[in-house]
Amino acid sequence: MSRHNKPIMARPADLNIYFSDVTTLKGVGEKVGEALTRAMGPRLRDLVLTPPSNLIDRTHRPTIAGARDGEIATFEVTVGSHIAPTSKNRPYRVRVYDDTGDMTLTWFKAYPKTMQKMMPEGSRRIFSGKCEVFNAELQMTHPDYVIDPQKADELPELETLYPLTAGLGQKMARKAVAGALTKVLEGPDLGNWLDPTFQKQQDWPKYRDALTLLHHPEHPVDIKEDSPIRRRLAYDELFAKQLAMALVRERNKGQGGRALSAKGDYVEDVLKAAPFPPTGAQARSFAEIKADMASPDRMSRLLQGDVGAGKTFVAALACAYAAEAGVQVALMAPTEILARQHVETLRTFLEPAGLTVEGVTGRDKGKPRAALATGMAEGYIDVIVGTHALFQDKTAFKNLGLVIIDEQHRFGVRDRLRLTEKGAATDLLVMTATPIPRTLALTSYGDLDVSILDEKPAGRVPIETAILPLARLDNVIDAVGRSVKQGNQVYWVCPLVEDSELINLSSVEDRHRQLTAMFGDRVGLLHGRLSAAEKENISLRFKAGDFDILVATTVIEVGVDAPNATIIVIEHAERFGLAQLHQLRGRVGRSDKKSSCLLLYQAPLSVNGKARLEIMRQSEDGFLIAEKDWELRGSGDLLGAAQSGVPRFTLANLDKHKDLLETATQDARHLVQMDPGLTTPRGLAARNLLYLFEQDYGIAMMRAG
Repeated sequence: MSRHNKPIMARPADLNIYFSDVTTLKGVGEKVGEALTRAMGPRLRDLVLTPPSNLIDRTHRPTIAGARDGEIATFEVTVGSHIAPTSKNRPYRVRVYDDTGDMTLTWFKAYPKTMQKMMPEGSRRIFSGKCEVFNAELQMTHPDYVIDPQKADELPELETLYPLTAGLGQKMARKAVAGALTKVLEGPDLGNWLDPTFQKQQDWPKYRDALTLLHHPEHPVDIKEDSPIRRRLAYDELFAKQLAMALVRERNKGQGGRALSAKGDYVEDVLKAAPFPPTGAQARSFAEIKADMASPDRMSRLLQGDVGAGKTFVAALACAYAAEAGVQVALMAPTEILARQHVETLRTFLEPAGLTVEGVTGRDKGKPRAALATGMAEGYIDVIVGTHALFQDKTAFKNLGLVIIDEQHRFGVRDRLRLTEKGAATDLLVMTATPIPRTLALTSYGDLDVSILDEKPAGRVPIETAILPLARLDNVIDAVGRSVKQGNQVYWVCPLVEDSELINLSSVEDRHRQLTAMFGDRVGLLHGRLSAAEKENISLRFKAGDFDILVATTVIEVGVDAPNATIIVIEHAERFGLAQLHQLRGRVGRSDKKSSCLLLYQAPLSVNGKARLEIMRQSEDGFLIAEKDWELRGSGDLLGAAQSGVPRFTLANLDKHKDLLETATQDARHLVQMDPGLTTPRGLAARNLLYLFEQDYGIAMMRAG
């Protein structure tokens, strides 16, 4: 049984009809059911909650003389002569006319007897389809409808269009959606989960009326994303997501944490030994974290830092405070490279306070792994850094009190819940070096409080960014050669691993061959197809100075830290998102040396592409860049579809419904505070909403509470 077909805990009986299989619909057998599942989903809820992608307006009824090429039109005419084909490859034609002129209807592979029966000569008929002008004459090939005027009500004036797949046509899709809608509307009313005052202010229809109008619109505007119908249903979806997060947030706080008490001696030791004083943003963020840890409530906080803003140092201060309070810290990173880098950095910061930092990854085996397990279980290790290995059931801690998750957008809500369960009343700090627009932060991290690092440490020199066409590649290689002679290191980023005849893009392997021919064995190669051990080895060798140039894919976006690298060249920069370009640029400028970023583009550059690269040239503010990226690319592309922490919506469009998200967040938190068990009439309806939109972790929190 697929995950989609499993009931989420004890689903209310009122919702059973929504979760019925599509094959329960009349006329939907196994093959059509499979096609519907691929296109929209396996259950009735999937069909009714998939909005029409467009519609055909058949209300336009011109005369034959008034019709235009390319438009969808509906005519009432008299049937004239039939012209049967003279060979198999010729079409069957029927001449029709009205008071203003005549036109030809055309069918291929038609049966004459069928055509005569459908359109007897001299009869009146209504037909609808796309008009075409051929040899200065109006015609229509394969009309969508041919109807007797006495059955005119069978012609839909507004015909909805749905996502299709192999084996599924529009007529079958429409019939299935209509059937699903009839069934769910015959079922029980799910109640009203909206705040009545807000619903009245917005002049929104009831949920059942909105669903009906979505699939049987009265006007073309009804299916548009800014219509009251779509906005109401988009709000339902956003509210369900934010309600689930509010329940997680409330339960985390309501569970009660441990008030971690420390004088701050360890923190002072770390601050005294640090090579730089904390920035105002670092001091402010640590104060917020410390206050959370010292309170009896559990901490659930996001530390959002711009590239190079020093979030690891803030994490080190949190580790020092937690260790002095007598608890262990677990820090989880998405890759082994990043995990080992954190071990090295945290040791530098924390050893002056006498703290023990160790790393554990999936590669640790035998006696070393057993020694680590003993150290964790008996409390000899203060800070444990690792990858998903920290999740494993066998991993045990003596007294886990603080969990830190790095690069949080690579993990989902369930991941952070699983790791915190390794301790009792564990505080949670999640970190990301990807500046995120507020809208996206609310959808991904609505269960967390937020601290922002928007300052860079003193001594960092601004990175000079230049935009150059790929035609100037030889000049760029010459400049790289001069910089290498001065003792600097260079990142060279390409978008593909190997050459492709289909796509005219540079590849790391091709560029590595070219640069090796010029600079010898001082050129390294790093890409995602290498093993974790190979990637780590090459990264460490680059940092140690074994390579002058590291040719790489975007695998260096997170994790490779070489302070001596002062130039980054990014080929085909027009193919990357702004947020990703900003992350890549952050690989340089990590010391007091002057650094440069060269963005190479393939001419000609689109207006949008030029605008994006120009923003990179003008600004190093990651938060500003993230907002601009949102405006130019839209939310769908912002972090990439594969990022598991980013929710996907079917009715809501974050680009169009941003204003609704803020309200949904506030409304959800207010409802949970006023009715934490969701037992009032509105609360019970809200439970139905959670199940309807499959916000299962919110339901789990509600039931556990």
